[in-house]
Amino acid sequence: MSLEERDPEAEPEERRSVLSTYLSRVRAFTGNARLFLLSLLFFGVAMGISQLLFNFYVLSLGYNEATLGNLVTARSLTSLLVALPMGYLTDRIGGKNAFLIGYLAYGVSMAMMLLFPSVPMFIAMGVLQGVAQALSGVATGPFLMENSGPKERTYLFSLSSGLRMTATSIGEWLGGYLPGWAAGIIAVSAVSSRAYSWSLWVMAFLSIASAVPVILMKADLRSVSQRSAFAPISFIRKNPGLLGKLILPSLVISIGAGMVMPFMNVFFRNVHNQSDAAIGVIFAWGSLAMGVGLVVAPALAERFGKIQVVTATQALSIPFLALLGFAPWFEVSVVAYYFRLTLMNMSGPIYSTFTMERVDPESRGMIASLSSMAGNFGWAFSPTISGWLQVRSGFQWPFTITIITYVIAIGMYYAWFLSKGKSKKPVKVMAD
Repeated sequence: MSLEERDPEAEPEERRSVLSTYLSRVRAFTGNARLFLLSLLFFGVAMGISQLLFNFYVLSLGYNEATLGNLVTARSLTSLLVALPMGYLTDRIGGKNAFLIGYLAYGVSMAMMLLFPSVPMFIAMGVLQGVAQALSGVATGPFLMENSGPKERTYLFSLSSGLRMTATSIGEWLGGYLPGWAAGIIAVSAVSSRAYSWSLWVMAFLSIASAVPVILMKADLRSVSQRSAFAPISFIRKNPGLLGKLILPSLVISIGAGMVMPFMNVFFRNVHNQSDAAIGVIFAWGSLAMGVGLVVAPALAERFGKIQVVTATQALSIPFLALLGFAPWFEVSVVAYYFRLTLMNMSGPIYSTFTMERVDPESRGMIASLSSMAGNFGWAFSPTISGWLQVRSGFQWPFTITIITYVIAIGMYYAWFLSKGKSKKPVKVMAD
């Protein structure tokens, strides 16, 4: 029996409680899916440490925010440019090998930046990270589709994102204390480049360790011979309008997100004068809150509809984004940060499921590539613009631009998927 035919729930849905339904969905996860979640746990902790400390490491070497923006751009621009080739490569080698190469490359790249700290090395390894990010990123959607059935699919997408965010919160909490611990061991300042370097070595080792569960995975369900190289081209020809509607909102959101999200640690340090440890705690609780939101999201999507939840949560996040950027009080800004993170990001895996379900299996790698390109477009260019604006006038303009782009994206969701009863029309779900 195929994954699409498998029905883990024999009894009527209305007789089941939300909790029992949720647990039954989780129990239906395949062995590959469980190993993937375990790898996310390690990699999420590694990313949490990196997200908190790498910017501080670069600043401690004497560089400024404009340099940070260029480094983020190098990584994200690479992910943008190689997304389509990586999607094709993923279809050739399968998700397991894509994750293995991506995780190992990320760890090695961080090690090289710590061994040979300079702007040229940062840029070169940022390019390698961009390739690794694109390869593992575009593999995720098709891999989860292949290794899940229709009933538990939204739960797997959301729980994988939620687990990654929870692990990231652990990494950010840990990252807030690692420089102090390292400083005590090597007798240097906790804000010195050496303390940050020692701390980031933990990230490098955890990234490499995340490859271990991947090695234990079984081979992908579909063999390479089943992966048609021309199916994506055929899908684009047959569905040009649908393709644009699925991808463009993510593109617009990425432009706004890239203006502020890579700099949130700098924002809390420069605007609210917080310490590394305090920012680590803020990030940790923020990621944990986001993880909780991602875990709750599939139950909401099952009840109200995927695109309805995506539109509602992103719209509700906008007032909190405004408070985060413009409230003069630190406490209000932190609370707004938590709500904005939770509401905006809980829609991500739901929209990924919504997108993947509208594409035939042979075209999912291509759609995942285009989605990755859209998500990285803003992060490739916006950080450089944002860094330039920050040096000259602070964070006011970056936050304003972000709010405008989010409003535009929500309008796209409404016009294309919700207006005039469109959300009530039956939607074809592609079988595996």
